[in-house]
Amino acid sequence: MNVRSLTRGLCSAAAAATLTFASATIAIAETITVTDIAGRVVEVEKNPSKVVIGEGRMIYSIALLDQDNPFQRVVGWKDDMVRADPDAYRKYLAVYPDIADLPSFGSPYADEWNLEAVISLGTEVVLMNLGSLLKAQESGIIDKLEEAGIATVFVDFRQDPTQNTIPSIQLLGRIFDKRDEADAFGDYYQAQMKLIYARVQGIADKDKPIVFIERAAGYNPGACCRTFGAANLGRLVDLSGGRNWGSLKSPGFSTAVSLEAIFADDPDVIIGTGANWAEINPATEAVLFGYDADEAMVQDRLSILASREGWPELSAVKNGRFHSVYHQFYNSPYHFVAMQAFAKWMHPELFEDIDPDATMKELHDNFLPIDYSGVFWGSLKAGG
Repeated sequence: MNVRSLTRGLCSAAAAATLTFASATIAIAETITVTDIAGRVVEVEKNPSKVVIGEGRMIYSIALLDQDNPFQRVVGWKDDMVRADPDAYRKYLAVYPDIADLPSFGSPYADEWNLEAVISLGTEVVLMNLGSLLKAQESGIIDKLEEAGIATVFVDFRQDPTQNTIPSIQLLGRIFDKRDEADAFGDYYQAQMKLIYARVQGIADKDKPIVFIERAAGYNPGACCRTFGAANLGRLVDLSGGRNWGSLKSPGFSTAVSLEAIFADDPDVIIGTGANWAEINPATEAVLFGYDADEAMVQDRLSILASREGWPELSAVKNGRFHSVYHQFYNSPYHFVAMQAFAKWMHPELFEDIDPDATMKELHDNFLPIDYSGVFWGSLKAGG
């Protein structure tokens, strides 16, 4: 019997005993008061056994804490990881086959969400993303959950990742009673970030290249372009020793831009983002990064993107500074790996000894229940 089945069996036995022996002493669950990343003071059950996650990709973070089984307390989720990162889903599915039966409730901020089903599961906590706070407030879902005795907690790995990743991990560590694991990852995260910060401080502004990030490059063939403003991956570029082109154009999280503006400015470095979107969009020309990716595919897709009309004339393509990276780093506590890749692309001599691939392997070996495989970033090779 696996751990999850055993846990379910014990919970069922305990519930039956409570119903059968009404006079027995009932253990009262311990609650703690926390301040979530939205600044909300929330009373939540400590070490909950039934959690619903408002986005499936929160598993990236939960896996750092519940390392034996990241799904052991998850009773429902949104299926975005299944659809947008199927490589990761299959990787976890191979180790935890029960997740094939995990209920999907869609978006908790939309009418499709089945609140009754969430309540019927005995859910104790619902985790939501900070970026959807306004939607959650407008939909009234927070109040409805509170009326049902279910705590709502907001975390953030996307809106302001460098500021909110460690507080979010620490918050989950407190709630899940996994503070040691949260501290261990926090120490590792800080060490990896400082490898970059310590060197970037000495780079003069005039030596920082202009970097254009093409968000979801090639997702829809023929459509271009969206980029990150002074947030998320755009902010990570700035912290890695570059000047994010999008930050100069918009303060927003993400913005649409014209090809004419990109061609006119001719940025020094171009970084696209990609993931395995082929299963939800078979026509995509994106680089299908993930646990199932291989180098041949990466080069083929990079060549396609660099060959789009007008792109071969850009300096970044001509000078071998055309790259791409795993899109899901934008919503993951693992973004320090992407930053190491960025830093090497922008300042190869200064960061010659930094090895993002070794970092990614170390992350998996020390903190995650799945092994490292696949490809998560790449650069267009000469003649590609």
